[in-house]
Amino acid sequence: MPDDMERLRRILRAIDGRGYRAYQDLRGEYRLPGFVLFVDHVQGDPFASPSRLRARVDQSLALFPVALFATPTRRVALEDYIGRQFAWAIDRFAQRPQGARPAESRGIGHSGEVRIDHGGQEILPRTSCVISPDYVEARFDVGLPAAGRTVLGREAEKLLLGKIPQIVRASLFYAALDAQAVALHLATVEDQETLRGQLAEKGLVAFVGDGAVLPRRSGVSDKPLTGPQVVPFVSPPELAVELTTPNRGPVTGMGVPVGVTIIVGGGFHGKSTLLRALELGVYNHIPGDGRELVVTRSSAVKIRAEDGRRVEKVNISPFINNLPFGKDTVAFATDNASGSTSQAANIVEALEVGTEVLLMDEDTSATNFMIRDELMQKLVPKEKEPITPFVQQVRNLLQEHGVSTVLVTGGSGEYFAVADTVIFMDVYTPHLATQQAKELVRRQGEVVAQEAPPAFGPVWHRRPLPSGFDPYRGQRVKVDARGLQTIQFGRETIDLQYVEQLVDRSQTRAIADILLYTIERGYWNGQMTLRQGLEHVFADIARRGLEVISPFGEQNPGDYAMPRPQETAAAINRLRTLNVL
Repeated sequence: MPDDMERLRRILRAIDGRGYRAYQDLRGEYRLPGFVLFVDHVQGDPFASPSRLRARVDQSLALFPVALFATPTRRVALEDYIGRQFAWAIDRFAQRPQGARPAESRGIGHSGEVRIDHGGQEILPRTSCVISPDYVEARFDVGLPAAGRTVLGREAEKLLLGKIPQIVRASLFYAALDAQAVALHLATVEDQETLRGQLAEKGLVAFVGDGAVLPRRSGVSDKPLTGPQVVPFVSPPELAVELTTPNRGPVTGMGVPVGVTIIVGGGFHGKSTLLRALELGVYNHIPGDGRELVVTRSSAVKIRAEDGRRVEKVNISPFINNLPFGKDTVAFATDNASGSTSQAANIVEALEVGTEVLLMDEDTSATNFMIRDELMQKLVPKEKEPITPFVQQVRNLLQEHGVSTVLVTGGSGEYFAVADTVIFMDVYTPHLATQQAKELVRRQGEVVAQEAPPAFGPVWHRRPLPSGFDPYRGQRVKVDARGLQTIQFGRETIDLQYVEQLVDRSQTRAIADILLYTIERGYWNGQMTLRQGLEHVFADIARRGLEVISPFGEQNPGDYAMPRPQETAAAINRLRTLNVL
């Protein structure tokens, strides 16, 4: 062990002052006191993507109790906690001094930076931390110090033999952690998984626990709002249900039942805030987030209008038909969808991958897609209107396909006639208003049913062709994620800015490599449907881990977070070269 430590020290001193490529001599494995350091990849220059390292501690030293990772749910939660602790230790031991110039710290570019992929408010399966009965391992990035393109070996020595061991000791040994905080983290995730698992048997699509804090600090912060303006959530008595959890015991809250649920209320009273919490209820949240007891069925999809997106042969005829000039809507294709055609396509594509719940907000919907009021029906006869509004199909979706809808609306009462449940938000407090809404409909006379179609019809399943997936840009494969909302796929840019349930750029990075993986595996052969191909991918991930998608046999990736099939399908559907049968 001391030999490896001295070997690493000798290498760093030998390359001090040489050209940056001399850092390549570091690649390999070093048994340092208490852990093994792996240098898997060394960056080409100070401004390139940082070098990739791993720190592994044997369980004979780490001593994490096996019970803490005995189930998949607990293992994901523990890995998440350790990753966050590693990030905290980076901030404590390896943060560049605030306001320091490069010359005053550790060099130029990414010099001296240490980073690990860790979560925000959501807890996701990640590849940045791995725990097993044999070891615990953190995968992280390091910017090796340089002045210009000259190696700063002495600074690298301080980093690799000083700061990294401090970070490891503070995060990868169970004795260094707060045992109560670890237990709370695991219990919080376990309870959320249990709650979500009870929704179907209870006839619910979502649950919002009493006491939940739904408002966020700002439009750019997903942390909970604090202060006297916070109104803890309290269920209306008529929708109150009690569910059980393994750690908290019984919990009460509002059950959102299967069916058509309308959320109404005045502006700024919490309608969209409630819907946003339901959107993200497909994920587990950290302790203290305020939404730890907000869960939604895992296949739920937020639907919105998306002007300008490409649509490839989607059967939007349940919503749009008889377009001028005979435009086909059974296999509808366009490079520039309108608000109504894009929203119709988004719904049908969600059905194609098996969603059980549609979440919608009138603020982000196309008005002519959502409603057609009585006066408009009288002025523009049905035979002159190609759009069948969603209000006229929402019950057919429920009855034929078992798909529920939760819709926020503040400007129209058209949906009262087709709603099973109406929730009225008043100063962030929900009240049941179904009976009042139905009475208003009765007094006015039901007009929605006049144009309602007899059926929605079957969901068509498209089969992607390999010709639609070209990852090459010139002679090289070019597949990469650029932040949360953009994927570069060959020559094409996939725009995901309106795919609102993506929460982590590492999910986007995983989706990019999943697309490449599906090509390598030959899944898009014209025989397999989109849903079948995704089922194969996620079965591979379940069997072999998220690392399986790493391209070209790259080992030990540390920058993936688990996406859902729904967002993966959304990326494929927004690939402008997509070609299907």
